[in-house]
Amino acid sequence: MARVITVAVVDDDRMLLDGLRAWLGRVPELRLVATAATVGELLGTADGHLPYGAGVACVPGYAPADIVLLDLVLRDGSAPTDNIRRLLRTGSRVLMISTVPDRSRIIEAIRAGADGYLTKDHDLPTLVAAIKDLATGRGAHSPELAFACAHDNSPARPRLSPRERQILLDYASGMTLKSAARRAGITVHTAKDYLDRVKAKYQQAGRPTYTKLDLARRVREDHLDGG
Repeated sequence: MARVITVAVVDDDRMLLDGLRAWLGRVPELRLVATAATVGELLGTADGHLPYGAGVACVPGYAPADIVLLDLVLRDGSAPTDNIRRLLRTGSRVLMISTVPDRSRIIEAIRAGADGYLTKDHDLPTLVAAIKDLATGRGAHSPELAFACAHDNSPARPRLSPRERQILLDYASGMTLKSAARRAGITVHTAKDYLDRVKAKYQQAGRPTYTKLDLARRVREDHLDGG
């Protein structure tokens, strides 16, 4: 039997929370284990600091969920980047949800470690697909995220040539450098030159990248694989 994916939601819109409870209740592979108006409430519950029902709807003995749906802007004035980092430290993956596709905020959230970004006008199948993608270790692809990444001109995002990007994606996906070179129709030596240039560009951007794992992380962070 397939593993059930646990989901928590942090949002201060009670109507949206009610809607999500009804939506996710229809999906047998997902289980909504907690909702809260702030990250502090959610983590306070996890630490046993808040009684059940004190502004939080959750199952007793809440443990960090596999996936947390996090509203971008909460009424408590908390910084989205701080909220993302706090949730990541618990081991959960974070899917941002927002009413608007704000390009700069999308990029800021992804830089802070969020695994995806959806606007709240998406339908249930899109939300479920995004949650399942995150649960399997992939990023959550969406048109708004793809647009933001394609137009990200921040200094922290290196400009890669098409060939540098190709070698990076193939090598970071698990190919050997020899296989990546063969696929690109170039020599291993040339492929290594491209990879070294990629690493140098990330170094110059203030994001040191040394190992294959680092390269794979940069691909996910910058959604270079189309996310």
